[in-house]
Amino acid sequence: MPPARSKARKRALDILFEAELRGTSALDLLAERSALVRGPSPPVPAYAADLVRGVAAHSARIDELIGRYAKGWTLGRMPAVDRNVLRIGVYELLWRPDVPDGVAISEAVLLARDLSTDDSPAFVNGLLARVAELKRSEPEGRSDAAP
Repeated sequence: MPPARSKARKRALDILFEAELRGTSALDLLAERSALVRGPSPPVPAYAADLVRGVAAHSARIDELIGRYAKGWTLGRMPAVDRNVLRIGVYELLWRPDVPDGVAISEAVLLARDLSTDDSPAFVNGLLARVAELKRSEPEGRSDAAP
């Protein structure tokens, strides 16, 4: 994937993380950040906005899958960075056919490596690999009904 997409993923993560910390809607924060022409935050790339909207649209299913495959962890116990990296990764795996599974997983692992705990990259890799395997075993995995 081009470096622009990596930067967009980081920007989407920033918005999702901030919205969670502030207890506000990610879509509201996205609208606020997108309206700023010049301000303290960098502009929101189109792909970042797509990621935030996609994660928001499928949030219940994404969180259900993360909760199901996070061995030994509940969503509430996970570091907020990991939780939101995983949300982006699951969204890309299941609802972005233009993103190869390996790219979605490796980009999420890189974000976790750069921004979270020492154990986070392996955790993110393992969980997303399980979701990707499930998707392959259930071809309709890109719909809301699956996996």
